[in-house]
Amino acid sequence: MKSRLQKILSERGVCSRRKAEEYIKSGAVKVNGITASLGDSADDESDEITLFGKRIERPDKKTYLMLNKPRGYVTTMSDEMGRPQVSSL
Repeated sequence: MKSRLQKILSERGVCSRRKAEEYIKSGAVKVNGITASLGDSADDESDEITLFGKRIERPDKKTYLMLNKPRGYVTTMSDEMGRPQVSSL
């Protein structure tokens, strides 16, 4: 199924969509050996996508975690107030 390159790179854990746009604009992303342009789409299953010449592999399987957040913990990756964060669990 065809999707925008930014979305594919983001889903594969390479970078954010905004950073992917920067990589595409700079010419670092290729699809089947052809330099990609902003707005291009690719087939996530059949096209070969490379970033800086390195092939971006499709993940085998996604892992989902569920957590009941304990009282006193915050759901942020950094907290300037020093409170405990769920990422430390």
